[in-house]
Amino acid sequence: MGSEASAGRATAQPNVPGRGIVAGFGWRFWLIVVGLGVVTGIGSGLLLKGLDLLERALWGNWHLTLVQAIERTSSIHRVLVLLAGGLLAGAGALFLRRIKAGTEVSEALWLADGRLPLLPSIARALDSIIAVGFGASLGLEAGPQQIGASFASAVSDWAKLPSWQRRLLVACGAGSGIAAVYNMPLGGALFALEVLLGALALPLVLPAIVMTVSASAAAWLVIGNHPTYITPRFDVHPSQIVWALIAGPIAGLLGVLWIRTIAAAHKARPSGPMLQFLLPVAMFAVLGVVAIGYPQVLGNGKAMVQLGVLGRFSLGLFAILLILKPLMTGGTLSSGVPGGLFTPTLAIGTMFGGLAGGLWLHLWPGGDVGAYALIGGAAMLGAAMQGPLSAIVMVLELMPRAAGLTVPILIAVATATVVARIAGAHSLYSVRLAQRWTDEGRPEPPRKAIPG
Repeated sequence: MGSEASAGRATAQPNVPGRGIVAGFGWRFWLIVVGLGVVTGIGSGLLLKGLDLLERALWGNWHLTLVQAIERTSSIHRVLVLLAGGLLAGAGALFLRRIKAGTEVSEALWLADGRLPLLPSIARALDSIIAVGFGASLGLEAGPQQIGASFASAVSDWAKLPSWQRRLLVACGAGSGIAAVYNMPLGGALFALEVLLGALALPLVLPAIVMTVSASAAAWLVIGNHPTYITPRFDVHPSQIVWALIAGPIAGLLGVLWIRTIAAAHKARPSGPMLQFLLPVAMFAVLGVVAIGYPQVLGNGKAMVQLGVLGRFSLGLFAILLILKPLMTGGTLSSGVPGGLFTPTLAIGTMFGGLAGGLWLHLWPGGDVGAYALIGGAAMLGAAMQGPLSAIVMVLELMPRAAGLTVPILIAVATATVVARIAGAHSLYSVRLAQRWTDEGRPEPPRKAIPG
């Protein structure tokens, strides 16, 4: 009995082998963690800088926001830029097919023991960023995540780390990429653990935080240190708390619908080379036509979130963009273009919150429509990622002046996540994996990528 008690005291958490909260990590492991964070931060910052230069070059104005610049272009300019982007995306799809660069981070964690090929992953990251620069309705974080995860995989193999440490570092590399480009180190760490690994144990938390903080600090050297979104200082109102109780479950159902849309988009991706080239061209052409009237749908959705939380949209525009953004994102993904889903998901939730909150204000005035948009965005993010802690921290890091809305955010995220979970929804980041598991006749995949 004594030896069993000693063994119990030696391991702080059952998720990983080792002793205490540092799990027996040696000095070499910590050097690798910091080094990977720095490399990921600088690489992600350079990707973001390149994206900004590309967007400015395409839309021709260096002194306005992207949406303002697009609004000043002609309709034919928008269509031609998107057609050029479609041709590049189609050619990129054929190139990625040739070099076999189709592995995503979640698949590497669950199916390949955390292994990602370095050069093909870098090529996939560049292809994703270029597509977003030309207007693809996808998140920009996929590229930085791929960079961080693939470097972590390569270094883990070089250092001959055990497989559970490789998976941990690969997840932290992906979290560091998203932390670097959005300046949210704690949110990136929680994303790596709660969303990608499904494990929140002390021996895992410390490496995740060290790597994401290192990545964020390194990215400051390239892109500066500032919040991703600018918001007014929000104060809570009783009306918002009641609204969060009602809107949270609705956001959860919306999240389930969104996850199923993404699952269908993944399943519809073309497999033959001809369609892999033609479908991105067709989808970008559709985006170009839609952008004539609604340029906000182009890109990852950052402008939609920013204008939504500032309350700059009418209720009618909130409603239209709530329909258009998921359609354009799902369509772009189904054409085979690689990209992220973080900001598009936040944008969809923001449009839902702005619309539902604007209608609620007619029943019970209190606060402004931007606050409701922000709460709705957080709820949608929590439900779709199946990561309530990650969603809450991410939103508060993205918009530091929103801390006054913490209570309604907590209520909305919790209720939305519970409803999505009851409905049996997977995370956005595991739905493709679950689909492959089912198609191949395997049992339900395990919930953790770290042995427990």
